Amino acid sequence: MGKGLIWATAEDLRNNRGRVLSLYRQILRSLNSPDLPLTFAARLAKKAEVRAMFWVGSEERSLHNIADLIDAAEYSLSFLRKGQLPPRYIT
Repeated sequence: MGKGLIWATAEDLRNNRGRVLSLYRQILRSLNSPDLPLTFAARLAKKAEVRAMFWVGSEERSLHNIADLIDAAEYSLSFLRKGQLPPRYIT
């Protein structure tokens, strides 16, 4: 990350901004894939879930939590690219 040990500094947040926006756009685009078994209403609901998660995540200031959120977004994107929905719960 950056210079903050536990809490994110302004530099840390600035450095992650492009990556987070890119992940957000890629996930929203992937939800439009015809390979996913979703109806139009289900697609809209999933997009609303994604927006809510990123909105809540935007308030996060802990470096470890920010890294976990980015990892979770990349993990979900890997499923979406295969035409699958990510598992709801990881066991």
